[in-house]
Amino acid sequence: MRDSLRIFLVASVLAGIAGCATTRVSAPVVTQPSGPDENAERMAHWQFDPSRPPAESDGYRPPNVLAVLLPMTGELAVPAASVRDGLLAAYYGERRRRPELRFYDTFGTGGGASAAYAKAIAEGADQIVGPLGREEVNATLAAGQGNVPLLALNRGDAAIPRNAASFSLAPEDEGIGAANYLIDRKALRILVLSSGDDSARRSSSALAAQLQLHGGSVVQTLAVVGDSSTDMTGLLQGAAQAAGGIDGVFLALRGSQARPIAGQLIGAGLGAKPRVATSQLLSGTGKAEEDKALDGIAFPTERWGVTPVSSLPNAAMTGQTLPTARGPAAKLFAFGHDAWQVSAYLEHLALTADSSLLGATGTLRVGPEGNVIRMPAWSTFSGGYVVPLTTGSGG
Repeated sequence: MRDSLRIFLVASVLAGIAGCATTRVSAPVVTQPSGPDENAERMAHWQFDPSRPPAESDGYRPPNVLAVLLPMTGELAVPAASVRDGLLAAYYGERRRRPELRFYDTFGTGGGASAAYAKAIAEGADQIVGPLGREEVNATLAAGQGNVPLLALNRGDAAIPRNAASFSLAPEDEGIGAANYLIDRKALRILVLSSGDDSARRSSSALAAQLQLHGGSVVQTLAVVGDSSTDMTGLLQGAAQAAGGIDGVFLALRGSQARPIAGQLIGAGLGAKPRVATSQLLSGTGKAEEDKALDGIAFPTERWGVTPVSSLPNAAMTGQTLPTARGPAAKLFAFGHDAWQVSAYLEHLALTADSSLLGATGTLRVGPEGNVIRMPAWSTFSGGYVVPLTTGSGG
């Protein structure tokens, strides 16, 4: 009863914000298909229920019964609420055929997720979204055995099994996105400035791996400890003058750490090089006079915050009305929106090589091994204020 009331209230709020306009989700953009080997790999990975109604011309083909596995109680309940409400927003924003939607509480544990999965299958779900926590995802992927197509909302520790995909906002995705941004700008020899925390290590490792695939490398990594203003100009100059030089800089730092470093990069002769950061750059910002130091540094953002998304009301207006879409929660709200979109187009994205979807978090595609690859929108600081970057996707 409580979940039904919540669904009704969210749908009513979003309808009020959006007015009476009929909205439709953004259609996938299909480019040239890949070779036969990748197509065969995709076909072997997936099996969809053929009894569903045929796909629309743009690839839209949702399941008949979509089960959503989320930790609505427990430690992950707050972020899960934002994901749920974003999914509901996209679901009710679609005016074509929609599946029956069923929610199952995973309680934030592996055992709870496995039980929720088994119950969803027993009750006739032909496609599943979730769960959210890493422990939950590991348990569900292990228990799934490819019964129905599944879109996990986090990365698991093992390889993605047959008939499953993994969609996340993990630091690894930001590292890959940053590497692509630099590669697009012919910057292959990269200096990394890292805080050393878990997120920084994971994004930096992913950046290095992606660079290597394209003939690039991390030339040097310098640690930035705490928020101290220790002068690192000498170290930066040494890196810049090393054999081969530096083509670009990656900052896995919070804004409060990056502000003093940004000036030192200029002093070391690296200020004109492409500089790209993770979304952590926004942490500790908000005062334009201080944030001027960050001008020109690119960092990933959600499309919803910088450009209209056809199936969602304005981000600022939605945040004023729904607490689950406000402030930092907006990222998870957009993530939930895209979880619905990927689910509705999953067969098309999974089986059509190089097809992509314009979502709220970025441009999305499904790789042959099941990873959902996200190409984010990009922003920067100008005069201390966040503004969108309109040239180049960095994807």
